[in-house]
Amino acid sequence: MRVMVIVKANKDSEAGILPSREILTDMGKFNEQLVNAGVMLAGEGLQASSKGKRVKFSGANRVVTDGPFAETRELIAGFWLWKVKSMDEAVEWLKRAPFDGGTEVEIRQIFEAEDFGAQLSPEMRQQEERLREKAGQLANSGQK
Repeated sequence: MRVMVIVKANKDSEAGILPSREILTDMGKFNEQLVNAGVMLAGEGLQASSKGKRVKFSGANRVVTDGPFAETRELIAGFWLWKVKSMDEAVEWLKRAPFDGGTEVEIRQIFEAEDFGAQLSPEMRQQEERLREKAGQLANSGQK
């Protein structure tokens, strides 16, 4: 199963305050453990919401709102994509992360094609596989 591990934003991340060298070093070591174990598929930190935008969809209307966004507790500071055997395994890995100071992290299971059952036609499954493969190739080549 794949999961997204979502690191919630806080006042410091929203203020653009970067983690200390010590925290970055510890996180680098943790990420290396994840990669070596075949767990980590991707992981990134995100810029503050002041550099972001939101798009609200209502019928044919598209309303764009510039950041920053008020509710810090609803914002994401970073994420990982992990491949694990179970949610329990994801939790065990996350407990080893070098977080402190009340950091909140959420783990969410990612939908797989088989989760949609008969609602997803064989053609749609093939298209999804091709798109995922192409996205992986682009990510590995550093292209957009």
